[in-house]
Amino acid sequence: MNSKISNAFSWELFIKAPIVGIIRGLSFDDVRQILPIYREAGLTTIEVTMNTPGAESIIQYAVQNERNGLNIGAGTVCTEADLDKALSAGAQFVVTPILNKKVVKACTKRGIPIFPGAFTPTEIYNAWKLGAAMVKVYPATSLGPDYIKDVKAPLNQLKLLPTGGITASNLATYFKAGADGVGIGSHLFDKTLIQQKNWSGLKDHFEKYIQKMHEGTNR
Repeated sequence: MNSKISNAFSWELFIKAPIVGIIRGLSFDDVRQILPIYREAGLTTIEVTMNTPGAESIIQYAVQNERNGLNIGAGTVCTEADLDKALSAGAQFVVTPILNKKVVKACTKRGIPIFPGAFTPTEIYNAWKLGAAMVKVYPATSLGPDYIKDVKAPLNQLKLLPTGGITASNLATYFKAGADGVGIGSHLFDKTLIQQKNWSGLKDHFEKYIQKMHEGTNR
């Protein structure tokens, strides 16, 4: 049923470029400049964290003006109150840094894909059993790609989205280890390029991640 809703999350788009770009702390004006560049570079899925000033307005703008070719979601959704705000703004998917059962169940009940945060194999499995579309393995910084490979060995039915510490240099390794997607924040949204408003440089930067993704997925 959800696939018929024009505002629904598109798995087809996500699979084309399984990178979730995490916007945190950027201004409305910068995001407005970044969104078309992000899409033109070949990236397809982006989240705005709810602790970003004006997050609801940014999500609302993105969904109303830039959702053609992009999945627009809300991140850092920790409570049901955060979830209500995110969905009211029009978020097409939800990402959390923690495992809040009520938030996961509320999303699955509404048919909204949710990527909840988990760390241990037990947490990851519990998140999946609750109905997570993918499990955000967070923070992946201290775990590394081998952890993804080790978890997927006995639990290969789980879809994992490692997040934290992923850069252009290790991106391909995560995909080769079995990651179904990755979440990338500050490394993807290069602060210097954005401050300089070097939009052509930012597009080149985004395209480098697409190239590394292809290397890791052999696509």
